[in-house]
Amino acid sequence: MGNCCATTCPLVDTNSNKKKGKKNKAIPYSADEYGVTHGSTTFKLKVLNELTGRDISAQYDLGREMGRGEFGVTYLCTDPNSGEKLACKSISKKKLRTAVDIEDVRREVQIMKHLPKHPNVVTLKDTFEDDDAVHIVMELCEGGELFDRIVARGHYTERAAAGVMKTIVEVVQMCHKHGVMHRDLKPENFLFANKKEASPLKAIDFGLSVFFKP
Repeated sequence: MGNCCATTCPLVDTNSNKKKGKKNKAIPYSADEYGVTHGSTTFKLKVLNELTGRDISAQYDLGREMGRGEFGVTYLCTDPNSGEKLACKSISKKKLRTAVDIEDVRREVQIMKHLPKHPNVVTLKDTFEDDDAVHIVMELCEGGELFDRIVARGHYTERAAAGVMKTIVEVVQMCHKHGVMHRDLKPENFLFANKKEASPLKAIDFGLSVFFKP
């Protein structure tokens, strides 16, 4: 693969992303056209091998920003047909500067699709890819990070800590059983489904994960 380079282009017509009688949030990174350069020719960068579609705005409404990382932004996402609240991680292709970056995103999605549904792993819903970004729609976890809850509580009882560790070990066991090594397990990468004390704890962020033979 050749070097990646970014080129500018006019802003897209956001009218095409509006539903009747309702204003939608502009598609993230839609002003950044991005491609792969080989010699004097620029090709559209394709990251995902399988996806739900190209136009995320045709199926979901994007709302407020919920978090920001090295490669993209996570937004509140709503299915207008069912009203279901989800999370959408939008990864700018402009940030994918190397073949390794591209492969990491591709593998993250492959791993989330590969793993069976588990009560303690965030569920992948849909994937979209347009010319400017990859959009990963996932289950919404509104209870915050395990890290923040540990800090807020100050300490855990032995019984409560054992419960948390049991969940983490079960996630590791399930992943390893299916040939996946997470490689980034830490309190920041476990979210609570809701703010209740007994909320389920869910593993997130498979960006550094790899397949292996168990």
